[in-house]
Amino acid sequence: MKILLMEDDLLLNEIIEEHLQSKGYDVVSAYSGDEAQDIVYSQTFDLLLLDVNVPNINGFDLLEDLRDKDIKTAAIFITSANMMDDIEKGFKSGCDDYIKKPFELKELDLRIENIKRLYNISPSSHIQIADNILLDKDNLLINKNNERIHIAQKECDVLAYLIKNKNKPVSIDELSLNIWAYEEAPIASTIRTYIKNLRKIIGDEYILNIRGVGYRFNS
Repeated sequence: MKILLMEDDLLLNEIIEEHLQSKGYDVVSAYSGDEAQDIVYSQTFDLLLLDVNVPNINGFDLLEDLRDKDIKTAAIFITSANMMDDIEKGFKSGCDDYIKKPFELKELDLRIENIKRLYNISPSSHIQIADNILLDKDNLLINKNNERIHIAQKECDVLAYLIKNKNKPVSIDELSLNIWAYEEAPIASTIRTYIKNLRKIIGDEYILNIRGVGYRFNS
């Protein structure tokens, strides 16, 4: 699980980062809103941990901007802005959870586990698609009926994202913004080609074409 941590308190940032790394998470730290924004546009994350009162762009405005651009990465605010108006603003900006400072690291663990459950984020690199179909993300393989089929990295990323958002429509733009680096966004036909290849491998019934919207993974 890859996490972006935006916290401008150097000591707290270090404490949280070391704790999360001890749990096996891949953590990238940012200390200001504009730094976090640049990182989110250049990398893909499973979770955003965002302080609110940071330099340049505050956490509320940052997340609202990301949501406006259809970036739907799960987000938790970690902040001392704990008045009811702050909490309401946080959820309206698009967060999934809100932790008030000070907090126990155990509470953070519990909240992250809940996000993993809600977003189907598996700690394993293996994702079971069906009884006879397994996605191996580490080795870029789809194992179907005991046949090992190699796929490209981006094909793997597209499939994993569709599975994570199963039973919900996902647009071409959403795939582009959530998988590709912002400055390297592919043309729509490239993504359609990846999906066409995946459907040939796992079967059309698993990736449905929603006319005028995009695609939906059918679990």
